[in-house]
Amino acid sequence: MVYISGKITGTEDYMDRFSKAERELIEKGFDVVNPARVNACLPKATTYEQYMKMSFAMLEMCDGIYMLDGWEGSAGAKAELSYARAVGKTIMFET
Repeated sequence: MVYISGKITGTEDYMDRFSKAERELIEKGFDVVNPARVNACLPKATTYEQYMKMSFAMLEMCDGIYMLDGWEGSAGAKAELSYARAVGKTIMFET
């Protein structure tokens, strides 16, 4: 399974970007976890810290992480990448 990571906060088109990546990864034969879609189902009162706990739980389930362009501008995506590296997950970058 592959987890999609990228900048969400302050990015108006993040749902489109995550959905596009999800479709492309599925077409390549991957099972995909799209945290943008999953987190969109959470209550509006969910805090950033709670979103990140959910995100790390989803990332833990996966064998790899797919970094969307612009991930460098996201503290959350940087933390996810750091974790993925630390535990030896496969790392892919959008090109």
